[in-house]
Amino acid sequence: MNPVHALTCTDPHYPDRLRRWLGEAAPETLSALGHLDLLEHRLLALLSSVHCPGRVVQAAYAFAQRLRYEGQTVIGGFHSPMEQECLRILLSSPHGVVLCPARGLEDLRLRPEWRRALSEQRLLLLSPFAPLCSRATAQLASERNRFVAALADEVVIAHVTPGGQMERLLREVSAWGKPCRRLDLES
Repeated sequence: MNPVHALTCTDPHYPDRLRRWLGEAAPETLSALGHLDLLEHRLLALLSSVHCPGRVVQAAYAFAQRLRYEGQTVIGGFHSPMEQECLRILLSSPHGVVLCPARGLEDLRLRPEWRRALSEQRLLLLSPFAPLCSRATAQLASERNRFVAALADEVVIAHVTPGGQMERLLREVSAWGKPCRRLDLES
């Protein structure tokens, strides 16, 4: 398996969209493991509040199945149980996924399905966090979700808890003028 490597803001693979949407707050260095060319694809962010009603979980699974067949490259943190199931669905396709954990990549345990997707050049693990950030926290998850939204061409949020972090992110992404939709309003 390839080692984790750093992408500085001068690296040709460093995504310009981070500077466009985050400005001065764009991370100077990213940690990457996997197929960097996935950053050149059209990226759809799939995010959600942690707690989802059952009808939204079902809608998110159906949406992930549709993305799987459409060949859309999806980016997300894939942390909550619902997001992890969507990741499982997406990784069962031949298409790319960009996984952004809410922590640094050093010492990250790679699941067998991640290893398989990495070896098939269908997965990129990408983090804006220093290697010393070895545990996900609510603050890091919030920063990660903003990072994911900045990298995406379109943002889909499965569920927004009123007054929560995802609602604040939705307002910010809407202010950017980036396409954004909510599955919980459609199901």
